[in-house]
Amino acid sequence: MTTVETRPSPTRGIRPKAAARTGLYAGFVVNAAIVAYFFVQAGFASNALIVLGRVTGLYAALLMAFQLFLVARLPWLDRRIGMDRLTNWHRWTGFILLWLLLGHVVFIGYGYAQPTGMDPVNQIVDLARTVEGVLRAVIALLLILVVGTVSARFARRRLAYETWHFIHLYTYLAVVLAFTHQVAAGTSLASSDLATAYWYALWGSALGAVVVGRMMLPLWRNWRHKLVVTAVVPESDNVVSIYLTGRDLDRLPARAGQFFLWRFLTRDRWWQANPFSLSAAPDGHTLRLTAKAVGAGSAALRHVTPGTRVFAEGPYGAFTTLHRARPDAVLIAGGLGVTPIRALLEELHGHAVVLYRVGSDKDAVLHQEMRELALARGAELHLVTGPITPDPLAPRALAGLVPDIADRDVYVCGPPGMTTAVLRSLRELGVPKPQIHFERFSLAG
Repeated sequence: MTTVETRPSPTRGIRPKAAARTGLYAGFVVNAAIVAYFFVQAGFASNALIVLGRVTGLYAALLMAFQLFLVARLPWLDRRIGMDRLTNWHRWTGFILLWLLLGHVVFIGYGYAQPTGMDPVNQIVDLARTVEGVLRAVIALLLILVVGTVSARFARRRLAYETWHFIHLYTYLAVVLAFTHQVAAGTSLASSDLATAYWYALWGSALGAVVVGRMMLPLWRNWRHKLVVTAVVPESDNVVSIYLTGRDLDRLPARAGQFFLWRFLTRDRWWQANPFSLSAAPDGHTLRLTAKAVGAGSAALRHVTPGTRVFAEGPYGAFTTLHRARPDAVLIAGGLGVTPIRALLEELHGHAVVLYRVGSDKDAVLHQEMRELALARGAELHLVTGPITPDPLAPRALAGLVPDIADRDVYVCGPPGMTTAVLRSLRELGVPKPQIHFERFSLAG
């Protein structure tokens, strides 16, 4: 008797990413309408500038709470949208928030200065001295200005992640100060018991999401799984694989394609968190990451010894099979972007074509593993080498390697320039957007 293996077909219906985005957008729009309702209910000031100042202040408060949800690293959102996109949204809404806060200060300053004859700056100083909560608001604005400045691209590129992260933590102090200002001086918050309950619930849920996602969940998972290094294996002169084990790893909700923020608890490295993808699909017993020495932190991984305890935050990322739209797939890796691609190949069902882009054969880390895995899973593997120009992954070249690429899911992971060029080629080839999956692995935009 002959049996035919059937490929599991992707789930039909609302895509997880679309559902999560729709939920976020809808939640923000509903809350924006609620804020408008309570603002109108509180009544209007006689001065139009003060009205504008209160409006910008209220929506700045709403956006600040929304910012906290975006960076809370809640698993349900992260698995569907991805940390890279959530972080990018956080960054851009942060700049909008900054302008709203500046508008709030300017409108309030000019609005209250009109009847008194004072200049706006002295008026703000006077309000800070005489009105409870205003001084705290001024301090919060100064902190947000500092954080906004170091988050700008020209400054961010010059700062180590740990330095940027430490400065960014002052945002939480700014949030607390802003909330206490709203409690002390906010007319909308005090307009009714319902308005007061709404604002307390909004701020409480936003701060609670951060506490759960950024503190309680990582602490719980590390206490439960107790990760430890079991082996350190050099893959090349500057690439190393680290194997880890722990308790109940079959209950760790990690999937191929995801990454963790790894802290190796040694005397000189415990304070550094490095984002590395899993380079093998989780099997319930062992985790593996593969890292390239691009800085002092990653270079020191070669000297980590077996038995070292590890604190891991995650898993994070939406670069998984959860978002499959078609039965077959194309996996495009560039450089060390092969690590999540290699893990995905291990988990993918259906026929897969793997395109591994490197400068030369010697740069093809894990190539032998990829060959063996592709052979075992009936996949095609193409090692694409050569200079950047002409682009070996241009539309015509891609169509030649994978004629039916528009009918497949396409996963792309590699350096930013390569990823951008491949995405452009996929659009030219008519690959539908829901079939394109990529993730830009950066923690701070």
